[in-house]
Amino acid sequence: MSELRVEANLIDGRWCGAEDGGTLEVTDPASGAVIGTVPNSGTEETRRAIAAAHRAFPAYAAKSVTERAELMRALHREIVAHADALAALLTAEQGKPLAEAKAEVLSSAAYVLWFAEEVRRARGEVIPAAVPGRKLLTTRHPVGVVAAITPWNFPSSMLARKLGPALAAGCTVVVKPASATPYSGLVWGLLAERAGFPPGVVNIVTGSARKIAQAIMESPEVRKLTFTGSTEIGKELIRGAADTVKTVSMELGGNAPFIVFDDADLDAAVEGAMIAKFRNAGQTCICSNRVYVQAGIYDAFVARLAERAAAMKVAPGQEPGAEQGPMVDAQALAKIEELVADAVSAGGRVLTGGARHARGGLFYAPTVIADATPEMRVTREEIFGPVAPVYRFETEEEALRLANDTEYGLAAYAYTRDLARTFRLQDGLEYGLIGINEVLIVSPEVPFGGLKQSGLGKEGGWQGLDDYLETKYTCIGGLA
Repeated sequence: MSELRVEANLIDGRWCGAEDGGTLEVTDPASGAVIGTVPNSGTEETRRAIAAAHRAFPAYAAKSVTERAELMRALHREIVAHADALAALLTAEQGKPLAEAKAEVLSSAAYVLWFAEEVRRARGEVIPAAVPGRKLLTTRHPVGVVAAITPWNFPSSMLARKLGPALAAGCTVVVKPASATPYSGLVWGLLAERAGFPPGVVNIVTGSARKIAQAIMESPEVRKLTFTGSTEIGKELIRGAADTVKTVSMELGGNAPFIVFDDADLDAAVEGAMIAKFRNAGQTCICSNRVYVQAGIYDAFVARLAERAAAMKVAPGQEPGAEQGPMVDAQALAKIEELVADAVSAGGRVLTGGARHARGGLFYAPTVIADATPEMRVTREEIFGPVAPVYRFETEEEALRLANDTEYGLAAYAYTRDLARTFRLQDGLEYGLIGINEVLIVSPEVPFGGLKQSGLGKEGGWQGLDDYLETKYTCIGGLA
């Protein structure tokens, strides 16, 4: 892990600190121990990174698709070759179990390889002309300098979804990783160097989120911003992008419903709920936030879910067999306590958990709350923790109404054996990602992105590459 832990910014091919020498401490959320420091950068470092990306853009954009694809494949090989060390690095700063971290790293590699292949299909077209003697052409071109602001909950794969299409398209990038998990972002600079990307193509700056974001928004040289984080911050960034008319991609908050109908395979539904709720300690934007169960199987479902949750091994991510790690910080832990207290005060029954785990620190016990109601805060707010409120419903129409009763529209899940109902749900659920009898539904080949206030644009699929390309139309006359 130590050989991959970089404690400096990458700007124009040089590893450097902050102008004033300031640093930020990085801690292991499982133990609270400080594991290192990174530069506490701000406006000046960000401006230098943007300038470097701007200078590097013309030459990099001019590379052939074959040259860019080969660089991407080299980056893919670097990630795969160091997968174990990258997973250990991720677990040390983020806390998730090592198996989950390894899966995230390999997912990151898969996104890089996908875009290395997909960029070959970024075609233009020749359009039939209505006037003789003309040829009408459309061509695709990289959007320019891209700024990427990434979160702490999936610090590797979220960056892969942004760097992958940007680099494949011919864009240069300035990355601001989350301060809680900077090493998983900085290491991408190291691996990009080893893969052969030219200086200035990939620039990574750690430090003040507000100062770095402000410098990005003010710069006319940054033509696109891609952000994953809260809806509140996303709205601020969208407003800031207006002054320089930047293209934006926003992957924002979620409030995913998980609907279980009477005809569902109960065992499969419980297993799906465990994954959809408790993966990464519930700190996932597509985690199930509200579990709706039809009345006929409600009691059996909550009993089994509580039994499974109570049996989870809560431990530091490096410990063998760990199924749930800690919350990322004290603020996140405090929010979970507030939400659970509110649910209990409103009549919720805690079937398991409901308090900090016996391990202490930032660990919270996997929690199942029965008799949840729409009045509870957990119904409206993104929980982002290992707490599953379970609601009772009677009819399909009621389930759809409750599921859609939110400003968010990222992910939704449902379990049913009724094929006709499956298609009704696909039509009726107001969400960008829908899983029917499946919860692990994300892969590089498909578009990832929400509706309503859950975001703009897509990551993954051909749509993910499309967001980093601009279309030019050319009319050539005088050919008759």
